[in-house]
Amino acid sequence: MEDIREKLAENLDVAEWNWLVPHVKRDSVVIIDQKLDLLDVGVAIASDNTSSVQDWMNQELIYKPSAEQLSIWNSNDTKKFNALIVQPFVLIQEPVETQGDN
Repeated sequence: MEDIREKLAENLDVAEWNWLVPHVKRDSVVIIDQKLDLLDVGVAIASDNTSSVQDWMNQELIYKPSAEQLSIWNSNDTKKFNALIVQPFVLIQEPVETQGDN
């Protein structure tokens, strides 16, 4: 399990929205709520931990982007996300905004 986490941690990166658009068109982008750890979700998906993944989906903590979100992000193509590729998905998470970070 630790090996999967280490391997995924190496792939954790920041991606601009315009880089993610082709993945959205393939319907492979999944949004991860800020309450969850992106790496934890990646490990759960990579190791077929379907019960955790299903729980998060039921709680709407992981979900596909809505048309409204896509529209907002398409108008701001330099918006950045934390991104993690777990084939065939691209998991994205909005960075937590920190006070005074402008």
